Formats: sequence, structure tokens, C-alpha cells
Amino acid sequence: MGSSIRVTSGPAIERTGDLAAVLTNLNRQDVLFIDEIHRLNRAVEEVLYPAMEDSALDIIIGKGPGARSLRLNLPAFTLIGATTRFALLSPPLRDRFGGVYHLDFYDEPSLETILKRSAAILGVEADSEGLREIARRARGTPRVANRLLKRVRDYAQVRADGTVTHAVAVEALGRLEVDPIGLDDLDRKVLSSIIDKFGGGPVGLDTIAASISEEADTIADIYEPFLLQLGFLERTPRGRMATPRAYEHLGREYERGRSSQQSLW
Repeated sequence: MGSSIRVTSGPAIERTGDLAAVLTNLNRQDVLFIDEIHRLNRAVEEVLYPAMEDSALDIIIGKGPGARSLRLNLPAFTLIGATTRFALLSPPLRDRFGGVYHLDFYDEPSLETILKRSAAILGVEADSEGLREIARRARGTPRVANRLLKRVRDYAQVRADGTVTHAVAVEALGRLEVDPIGLDDLDRKVLSSIIDKFGGGPVGLDTIAASISEEADTIADIYEPFLLQLGFLERTPRGRMATPRAYEHLGREYERGRSSQQSLW
């Protein structure tokens, strides 16, 4: 587009004056990107309404009886908001966006491309097979891929010749307890708890969290979405259940119709 982009976040914009300063510094066809946009407070959101609809900014000059409203015309700009909590956006703000898009997990070729760029920035020597192995275990998430790349780099520099090869990546990721599909130790604890302690489910999230000494919110927000994406976990009205694919991955024998209700006798 040949335009500039201004990046900020919802928590950083605390007052209406903060947003007004950002908007008035935009040039024509600039892009304003607000991360975690659901964290904007309602007073700040109301400043966005005329800016999005009419390219105008309404500000109040003065205080008390002498206060008056002043409308400033803004250059045409594009607003992009990012959030993982779409339902927390107020309906008036949500409805003013021209398009709503859902970002899915990255595929392995895309992650491998990202890792090649990251390796060049970090000065890491890596072959394509090594980067492909990291991409395979990165849970479809670039930040996870970059984190694993740094840890594999550390291992390669200390225990190998400094080059991230396939063998080095497999050994390093194995020591990090990241398996070939990206599950880590806590993922396996969640699945093992459901299967071994509760007969495969259904079992409540709080019960799972207590059984592995972890916070329920951590499991729900960080680990559960990837397990659901893989088809290892199923949500039911009665609780979480492990699927046959989870049994197979953990090397357990799946018994159709198995229940968590154990006999007391």
C-alpha cells in the first residue's frame, strides 16, 4: 500500500487523550494497528466511533458551563484490531469493523519459512531438515517455533558443532520433552490424568487442574485449544473426554464405552 503503520495496544491507551494523540498524528491511508483491542475501556471506545464512521474526532475544550465540543477532521485511515477474546468487544465497536477474520494455526511450510528468517537474524547455522523438525513440533505457532529454535541453537552450540541438523533438533527437542507432534509434558499430563485417573472422562476442568496441580485457566487457555485442534480432547456437557486418538498417541488401549464411574465394591 505504500503506507505507514502505527502499532499500539489496548492496555497502553488508558485515556481518551492518548487515543486522540495517536489519531491526530496519522497521515492519509496510514494503518493503525491496536493489539488486544478488547482491553480498551468504554470511554476510549466511544472516541473511535466517529473516527471509524466519519473520519472525525470529537473533543471537549474547557470545563464546566464554558465547555464546548470541537470536531476535527481526520485523514482516511485503516484500523486493524487484534484480539483472542472477540466476545469481549462491545457490540457497537464490533459492528463497526468492515471485516472480521479468524487466524488459524500456521502450517509447517509457513513455519519453516519463518524459522529460516529467524535463523538468519540470530546467525544460526541450520539445514532445512533441522528447521522442518522444529516446525513440525511448534504447535502451529510462530512464537513457539522461535522459542524452540533458540533452545535447539543452545544445545547445538554446547553439545554439537553449532549447526542445527535433523539429528541435533530431534535430540534437543527430546530433552525438552517436546514430542514429534508438539505435545509437551503438561499436555501429556492432562491426557494421562483423564485416561488413567478418570477412565477417559467425562471429567470437569477444575478436577483435571487439581489432579495435576495446575491452574484451570492455564489449561483452558494454553493447552486445551491445541489438544482440541488435534482431536485428542472432546468437550461435552458433562466434562472433558479423551478421544481414541489420544489413547493411541499415549500407547494406551482404548475400550469403547469405558466409563469413569468405578465400582465401590
